[in-house]
Amino acid sequence: MTKPADIGLIGLAVMGENLVLNMESKGFRVACFNRSVEKVDAFLAGRGKDRNLIGCHSLEELVSSLSQPRKIMMMVRAGKPVDDLMNALTPLLSAGDVLIDGGNSHYPDTVRRCQTAAERGVLFVGAGVSGGEEGALNGPSLMPGGAVEAWPLIKPVFQAIAAKVADNQPCCEWIGPDGSGHFVKMVHNGIEYGDIQLVSEAYHLMSQGLGMTAKDMQPIFESWNKGILDSYLIEITADILGKTDPATGHPVVDIILDTAGQKGTGKWTSQVGLDLGVAIPQIAEAVFARSISAIKDERIAASSVLKGPRGGFIGDRDEFIKQLHDAVYAAKICSYAQGFQLLRAASQEYNWHLNFGEIALMWRGGCIIRARFLDDIKKAFVARPDLPNLLLAPFFNEALAVAQTAWRHVVKTAVDMGIPVPAMNTALTYYDGYRCARLPANLLQAMRDYFGAHTYERIDRPRGEFFHTNWTGKGGDTSSTSYNA
Repeated sequence: MTKPADIGLIGLAVMGENLVLNMESKGFRVACFNRSVEKVDAFLAGRGKDRNLIGCHSLEELVSSLSQPRKIMMMVRAGKPVDDLMNALTPLLSAGDVLIDGGNSHYPDTVRRCQTAAERGVLFVGAGVSGGEEGALNGPSLMPGGAVEAWPLIKPVFQAIAAKVADNQPCCEWIGPDGSGHFVKMVHNGIEYGDIQLVSEAYHLMSQGLGMTAKDMQPIFESWNKGILDSYLIEITADILGKTDPATGHPVVDIILDTAGQKGTGKWTSQVGLDLGVAIPQIAEAVFARSISAIKDERIAASSVLKGPRGGFIGDRDEFIKQLHDAVYAAKICSYAQGFQLLRAASQEYNWHLNFGEIALMWRGGCIIRARFLDDIKKAFVARPDLPNLLLAPFFNEALAVAQTAWRHVVKTAVDMGIPVPAMNTALTYYDGYRCARLPANLLQAMRDYFGAHTYERIDRPRGEFFHTNWTGKGGDTSSTSYNA
């Protein structure tokens, strides 16, 4: 009799195929299925040959090949495909079986699916998976959440395949109930948007501002990755800049069209920030930067009509590169600070009780936003679990104090040269806004009260009391009910 599989996986695209190989390499017998069944046969004849795998040609075959309670991971496109697959699978499952969505699903969908699965006796898990192709094969960061009863059943597999950091801790821990795992992955991706944009802006300043070639920049990013900016994105940027196109002999980066795509998680993160009233302008600005990149033809036309500053960089190039390093570091801190503020707000709003130190731990290895200072983020939340903003932690407070002069100079120089640095500039504005004891919102609120009788609070009265002024002498004393939409 054939030994049953420990876990099943559906969806043999890049991530699914590599996760199967990762699971098998850790000693698990894996059953795999793909809607296009010929892909199953091709996989078993290729990369999966002579592996401890079971290839299945139907959902029924997959389910029957699994040990009980069954554990099935879905690696399919987010949205309707997940619902369709779930609806096809659940009638085949038994009470206590586990169904895992490892795609980038929107967290409200995961909340709904957890409820639907529970009604059918199935334990549903929404698991964020980060690390791309390499991470899936060699060790990703995994962020599972949903039915907590499922965790003991999937923990041995998940923590075995996850990336390990220096202390051999797996970059995987239980996040919390319903949609929390996918929410954390969404915010992870939002931070990723901000991080990628920052690195791209540094490249833009070097290439367009300083006139540097890819060959000139490659060793700079390589050196940055040996210090406080040590991170996955800096590391791969150095690799990218060193890659030559065999067809043209030019650096590959130079022949790539400057229009960026997106899959929605950055947009979702920005929307949730608005919904929860949390300032994450750097993440939102990174999304908008991709949007403006997409209108390539318009930008080409505009470039011949709209005028900007003339002249290039004036100053010491080497010194500016050092300042640019500090500016990227400072802005990077702000990106993570905004992400964790959003996690904090969601944890309170949805009663998830997220462990921010553990989340930082999960991001230390295997994932796209891996960075050296995630150790310091973990330490900050261990020292103060109720920390309202990373900027207030001594380590980051001091780092920003040291870096901010260079940061301000870089932003000013970029403005003077007419080179857009939306993420870097927005991060600085966020920092200045957060540290500002008095903002001009008093005038803003006065205007709202003037034209809409929206009321205001007073500095000489307790918070929560609202007042209205009859600004014109014609409006009377009637005011709008105070609320936050």
